[in-house]
Amino acid sequence: MAERQFTHLHVHTEYSLLDGACRIDQLFDRVKELGQTAIAITDHGVMYGCVDFYKAAKKAGIKPIIGCEVYVATRTRFDKVARIDGNRHLILLCKNETGYKNLIKMVSAGFIEGFYSKPRVDHELLEQYHEGLICLSACLAGEVPQALLAGDYDRAKEIALWYNNLFGQGNYYLEVQDHGIEEQQTVLPQLLRLSKETGIPLVATNDAHYLRKEDSKMQSILICIQTGKTVNDQDRMEFETDEFYLKSTDEMYDLFSICPEACENTNKIAEQCNFDFEFGVTKLPYFEAPDGMENQAYFEKLCREGLVRRYGEHPDPELTKRLEYEIGVIKRMGYTNYYLIVFDFINYAKSQGIPVGPGRGSGAGSLCAYCVGITNIDPIRYNLLFERFLNPERVSMPDFDVDFCYERRQEVIDYVNRKYGHDHVAQIVTFGTMAARAAIRDVGRVLDIPYQEVDGVAKLVPMELKMTLHRAMEVSPELKARYDADPKVQELIDTAIKIEGMPRHASTHAAGVVITREAANEYVPLSTNDGVPVTQFNMTTIEELGLLKMDFLGLRTLTVLHDAEEMIRRVQPDFSLDAISYEDKATYEMLAQGETEGVFQLESTGMRQVLAGLHPQSLEDVIALISLYRPGPMDSIPTYLRNRRQPDQIRYKTPELAHILDVTNGCIVYQEQVMQICRELAGFSYGQADLVRRAMSKKKHDVMEKERQHFVYGNTTPGQECNGCIKNGISEEAANAIFDDMSSFASYAFNKSHAACYAYVAYQTAYLKCHYRSQFMAALLTSVLDNTDKVIEYSGECQRLGIQVLPPDINVSDGGFTVDGQNIRFGLNAVKNVGRNLIATTVQERKETPFRSLYDYCKRLYGVEINRRAVESLIKAGAFDRLEDTRRGMLESVEGILKSVETDARKNVAGQLDLFSQLDDEDEWDDYHIPKVPEYPPQELLRMEKEVSGLYLSGHPLDSYREKIEQYATCQILALSGESGKEYDGKQVNLVCTVVKTKFMTTKSNTLMAFTTVEDLTGTMEILIFPKTLTDCRDALQDNAVVVVSGRVSVKEEEPAKLLADHVVPIDRYTPGQQNLARRSTVAKESPKAVYLKLPGKDSPQMAKVRSLLGILDGTMPVYIRFVDTGKMVLAPRTLWALDHPLLYSELNRILGEENVAVR
Repeated sequence: MAERQFTHLHVHTEYSLLDGACRIDQLFDRVKELGQTAIAITDHGVMYGCVDFYKAAKKAGIKPIIGCEVYVATRTRFDKVARIDGNRHLILLCKNETGYKNLIKMVSAGFIEGFYSKPRVDHELLEQYHEGLICLSACLAGEVPQALLAGDYDRAKEIALWYNNLFGQGNYYLEVQDHGIEEQQTVLPQLLRLSKETGIPLVATNDAHYLRKEDSKMQSILICIQTGKTVNDQDRMEFETDEFYLKSTDEMYDLFSICPEACENTNKIAEQCNFDFEFGVTKLPYFEAPDGMENQAYFEKLCREGLVRRYGEHPDPELTKRLEYEIGVIKRMGYTNYYLIVFDFINYAKSQGIPVGPGRGSGAGSLCAYCVGITNIDPIRYNLLFERFLNPERVSMPDFDVDFCYERRQEVIDYVNRKYGHDHVAQIVTFGTMAARAAIRDVGRVLDIPYQEVDGVAKLVPMELKMTLHRAMEVSPELKARYDADPKVQELIDTAIKIEGMPRHASTHAAGVVITREAANEYVPLSTNDGVPVTQFNMTTIEELGLLKMDFLGLRTLTVLHDAEEMIRRVQPDFSLDAISYEDKATYEMLAQGETEGVFQLESTGMRQVLAGLHPQSLEDVIALISLYRPGPMDSIPTYLRNRRQPDQIRYKTPELAHILDVTNGCIVYQEQVMQICRELAGFSYGQADLVRRAMSKKKHDVMEKERQHFVYGNTTPGQECNGCIKNGISEEAANAIFDDMSSFASYAFNKSHAACYAYVAYQTAYLKCHYRSQFMAALLTSVLDNTDKVIEYSGECQRLGIQVLPPDINVSDGGFTVDGQNIRFGLNAVKNVGRNLIATTVQERKETPFRSLYDYCKRLYGVEINRRAVESLIKAGAFDRLEDTRRGMLESVEGILKSVETDARKNVAGQLDLFSQLDDEDEWDDYHIPKVPEYPPQELLRMEKEVSGLYLSGHPLDSYREKIEQYATCQILALSGESGKEYDGKQVNLVCTVVKTKFMTTKSNTLMAFTTVEDLTGTMEILIFPKTLTDCRDALQDNAVVVVSGRVSVKEEEPAKLLADHVVPIDRYTPGQQNLARRSTVAKESPKAVYLKLPGKDSPQMAKVRSLLGILDGTMPVYIRFVDTGKMVLAPRTLWALDHPLLYSELNRILGEENVAVR
């Protein structure tokens, strides 16, 4: 008897998003284990995982069947009425390319037209797009089973016959399932009867949501994550049985022994389904050249005209040769249209005054791109390789990523939509996956483990790129210790490992856009996000399918440069960033001094230190620095600096390396250098050199070893011939050593073209800061208007540069920060309660005649979103200070002025204004006199400014305390933020600051603690004040009070630094002796060596409470625990070490009793 075979046709992968746990990377091992030869993918309403599924199946030698479990609207897809319009399920499988194209059109329409809780198709779409598809009646949620469950057999029969007539005999099947669910037992005999009466064949499926029976718990956890429930919630949604797994052939035939043909039919269907994706065939959109020109001729014309524009009337013959070579490669590879499409939308952006970046990525190595204006950095001057971007042997599509002003990026996308058609353009999906830490947190919440405990475990996972839980267990001894010691932690991590890396949700890629030749839904299924079409395949898949994917990136710095340039042109009309010198000594000197606050890519503390050591003298130095200042290559910085200072000490392994590495002081820094070494020393072609570069960067050791042989000894394979180093006169030893050097560095080596583009922008920002400080800082401040901390930081930098940041002025300020003489005026857009329309009209209205008084302003702006609240906010911010005597007088007059203006307006409408009042227009502004009253105290004025702008504008409460800050403060808040904050972790500091706001919280022991936000001249931060300290200092925590805070800095990953306060004292009651006392008390507190605790056992309620407490009061003091049940004493993991604080001891004594707590 022939071996029985079965094909699963109803399978949910992880792309059913928290409702499927058949992980594609494990699915096919299971299928092979079961001896099955084909399998389908039928995720709920989406096709996100189809290509990954297809590739994995082909690799495993299993036949993939592409499908989807669609939702069918109960009425039409356009009907969306609550409690009336729902959906039913239906399985659709692709027989061929026609079926695939029809399926993606339906799935797309389900989102674009039919979305109502779920993406829904309807009978109309099924009638239109049924060809090439096989249809199964689905699970209990299908139309036929639902009619049977409702007791309406005739309706079920009618529906089944409709589907059978539509899809044709042999293309529609009645689906039977048996998971031990009561309703299935009701439906099954009726489906058998229906099949007999109608002749519609049966098919058996198992609605597989996970791979093995024991994975049912993982499925439950995923559903809890999706629905926000815990495993202990009574109302949580869950599957009724644990039978929804990928069953064996025997299990399926045994289940359906009454109708074995239902199992056999799965194989018939599998034989009928023969759809294959087409990879690597480019499907570029059409570009129409102007005036009926042929595209190639138009492209060559642009290139040659650009060469003359960039290099003069008679360019060097070598340049012409390189240009013609690139044109030839681009033409041969079929990428002329690609260049023209990119040129077109960049040209549009420039014509509309939208700032465009100089380039990004390897595309900057193309001379053609430079000549037509796609990039703006000279590839010849900086020795950038075209072949790193495009060479005849490259198989993947090249990629121009383009930076635009972040405020106007959407205008360019809108242009592309208009030009190619809205149905030809879509944004690209990206998936939020459950990374290691997130998986622990999600699972911990579902398992109902206290947050502090879960957080403590999650933070033991190192914050590194591509960190996995398996790797974390290897590199984090504390995590491994917790895992081994605590069964609860073991369950947490084991479960998290099962879901780690699974997609959690779909969102839209920040920059990716696909442009298609035909309508986008001819190639890929679409979903929507806020009404915008989004591909259901990710960026990598889009490229593999040969579609044109573009990155439209928004870069804030371009907006800063544009705004600064506009301000400079007001005083220097012919100024252009395109004309600045890139060899300006003053700019490089400023960089060498580390004055890089606000300079693109160069403002971090570490970068400043390297700049000071490097003393850059050219753009090449900045390019190298941007490439080196990253994890990995950073280790080479000392060698790079030493070689820079002592060039005579550089030793090359062979003289041929000198001209390749001299620009980087003898170090391999760029990927292009790896390619150049392969080319020049071993005779590799560009394509072979690029293959080596990619193998090294991805650490493909088998490919690297093969290429080492070719590099050293040469290659005689036809079409891949090269001499190798030995034939070119380089010793075997030197050749191997050079290859080793390249291998060790290539995984970190940077794309020079990309670094050059970033260095270009970095230099431009540095140049403006050096020569046009006020304009640059005003533009920079405008770009961070919604980030108070950054505004404070950059305002501090202005002060250091001798530039005052002045309050807004209704006659000078624009929406953003503006230059006023040598100083900067605050932007009106940052004033709360004032609409953008009112500000725009204000700026427009004053062009002819400046405002002469508060009354004049209100009268002229009447009817444009002006209201009492907006006017009061402008007064409090100081916008009318130069027009009236006091803010108090203005605030007291606002109501009267607005009433007067409104009365005049009514009279005007009624025609009651007499001839004299119209003639007397010049003096109108004097009609309302604001009373002369004493001004508010300075502190009250500052409080008002803070209220309406989030900042102190005319001064700072700490201005009069600068001398005391010098005496009392040991650091400033800015030093505790960002990278530099890590240096202060665990250290005792004194801050002089103002209190912004305080939030009180009751602890578990029913005592109060406080979370207080404070601000100094450099920034804001949060301080934690525990109950004992709070008792002594509560009176000092008044809003706007100036205080001295002493305490210990706590810096945790992913969180801003916090200060754990020991003392908070009003500055007027503080004496330097108290500072010393704080320090002495710190020394005294450091004397206890450790805390010793006695607990009943690891799983005792006391242990849970202690773990929670230690999670809050974490510190550097070791904790030893003796467990009574085992008699063992253990050292607690590092995350449970304690802060030596009175609150710790009082809480421990309360939980465990004094006799079970000791400190020694």
